[in-house]
Amino acid sequence: MTDTLTLRTPDDWHLHLRDGAMLRAVAPETARHFARAIIMPNLVPPVVTAADAAAYRDRIMAALPEGSQFTPLMTLYLTEETDPEDLARAYASGLITAVKLYPAGATTNSASGVANFDKVRPVLEKMAEIGCPLCVHGEVVDSDIDIFDREAVFIERVLDPIRRATPGLRVVMEHITTMQGVEYAAEGGPELGATITTHHLVINRNHILAGGIKPHYYCLPVAKREEHRLALRRAAASGDPTFFLGTDSAPHTDANKLLPCGCAGCFTATNTMSILAEVFEQDGALDRLESFTSLNGPKFYGLPANESTITLTKGDPVAYPDHIDTGDGTVTVFDPMMPLHWQVAD
Repeated sequence: MTDTLTLRTPDDWHLHLRDGAMLRAVAPETARHFARAIIMPNLVPPVVTAADAAAYRDRIMAALPEGSQFTPLMTLYLTEETDPEDLARAYASGLITAVKLYPAGATTNSASGVANFDKVRPVLEKMAEIGCPLCVHGEVVDSDIDIFDREAVFIERVLDPIRRATPGLRVVMEHITTMQGVEYAAEGGPELGATITTHHLVINRNHILAGGIKPHYYCLPVAKREEHRLALRRAAASGDPTFFLGTDSAPHTDANKLLPCGCAGCFTATNTMSILAEVFEQDGALDRLESFTSLNGPKFYGLPANESTITLTKGDPVAYPDHIDTGDGTVTVFDPMMPLHWQVAD
């Protein structure tokens, strides 16, 4: 029976670190086990220019523990006013690794996102020209579309037309949640990748709604039916280089999660590697965990895999804190509702 597992140090290809006191509290949780992460730009105000990205990167570096080797991979928030040349200079310099597309109103702090996709066509064409990846929050926001259908409709109405109109554009479908997302990504060729979160491998919509509302499992995109969760599990464990880890770890204070109109997001940075090892072992795929967490993402982004390694050990169930304290309030750590026998060795 396997009781130790050594992997190239993993990367997180979709991460929210927030800012201020929250940033200082949550950054060490990711830096403990991950070498790099794509940092989401949906601050208030958002990270829309190269200067914004440089300033935010400096704040992240200042929040890391002394001696940390963690590297934040910065992104710009795509707006209808984004300057293609500013973006191109930021990408050429290595300041940013990707650009993030939020449909306006789709999720937390997305009010500055895109409503008219024709207005960003010049930016997308410039990105295709220079090879800069576009990370996409893939949901429509039309009020007449059921929230559980918004990903599938986005693929048909928005994503596929954008890709057809912009040959060469490299796209990451972030936090896919449906069978349709899995199928579209798998058939999309080398210019299309897809991230899968830790929590979407664990929860379906019953975990949010059955037996009373569970606000700490509420996220966007919202978890779907069990058949969709199982499709994500198969994709993650398949070894297919299209699919890689993007936790979408998204801290909100408990006070904001528990409001009558509570915030969406699951905070998984603390225990993600333990959860993933448990899930992959359940699916008989521990030998493919490294591909999902450490190899497929760098390959898509044209970066080398990390030379360093981490080792997970299996033993008695691991006790993780149920929350972390921040200067803004407590943040609940995602509860996977199962014992976790794997942990990253010190």
